[in-house]
Amino acid sequence: MKLFGRNHILVCVFTFAILFLMNYLGNEEADKMERALMTAAAGVIGLTVGLFIMNKGKNDKNPPQNFD
Repeated sequence: MKLFGRNHILVCVFTFAILFLMNYLGNEEADKMERALMTAAAGVIGLTVGLFIMNKGKNDKNPPQNFD
């Protein structure tokens, strides 16, 4: 999946919506909006970092040498 491509944006929107709703509807505390927003944002950031790490080695012209 291309980082910040159309598919990545769609997955981020769905991830944000699902995490936000799960935390907002399931929380009875007074600050449920802030907690839901922070959790959803952290989930999207984690998804983006994971995709960045996964795509980092793709199409690499100089792969590591065999060192065993």
